[in-house]
Amino acid sequence: MRVSEKLALIDKIGRELQSRFSYADIDIFLAEFDVQTSQISINSKWAYAKHALQGHSGETLLRIARELELPQGTSAIAENTPPQNWLGTTLFRLFISHISKDKLNATRLKECLAPYGIAGFVAHEDIHPTLEWQDEIMRGLNTMDAMVAIHTAGFSQSTYTQQEVGFALGRGIKIVSFEMGEQPTGFISRHQSLPRRSRTAEDVAKEINGLLLADSRTHERLSAAKPTKKDSDDDIPF
Repeated sequence: MRVSEKLALIDKIGRELQSRFSYADIDIFLAEFDVQTSQISINSKWAYAKHALQGHSGETLLRIARELELPQGTSAIAENTPPQNWLGTTLFRLFISHISKDKLNATRLKECLAPYGIAGFVAHEDIHPTLEWQDEIMRGLNTMDAMVAIHTAGFSQSTYTQQEVGFALGRGIKIVSFEMGEQPTGFISRHQSLPRRSRTAEDVAKEINGLLLADSRTHERLSAAKPTKKDSDDDIPF
């Protein structure tokens, strides 16, 4: 989020808090987001709130804006808002594209990627029931570092998964095509896919980690997430 966008959002939050709460209630509200008020004497709740919010991250400001149900303001702010499960994370953000009937496979892969410093996004697991699911998916697509597409039978026939892949292609994002019963189609078919064979989820996660580290588009970001190497004796398959 640009500095100008942060300033505009701080101003909106300050005015909203001014209209809703007393000074004491502002203190209580902001404390829920780990924002400490200075208790200085400012004869304006708007200025008081703005002073407390300065220096905080864009993600914190966006969380507060969501809680207050404020309009996002600009498209750039909305595009930079991660989904709920990625808020505040410094881990590598991997969008796991899959069809709904295979959500357990996607969730299993997400769990096995976690030891490598990779935070997976599985739409059918990570979207809170009270959140608009299409908005959360768009936030995931806009803020992902890479995508893994799980090509199970029916993946190529799903409008949503094809749009997700197209979105990643449009952003120039690294896509790992994991072949699990269906071959990749369309523009990503020209790239070599990762076949399932008899490998466990742990094996596949390890190889995905290696592919991301080997790609210049994702190496630096994943390395910065400081993945933890972890050997596992768990041979539970998908």
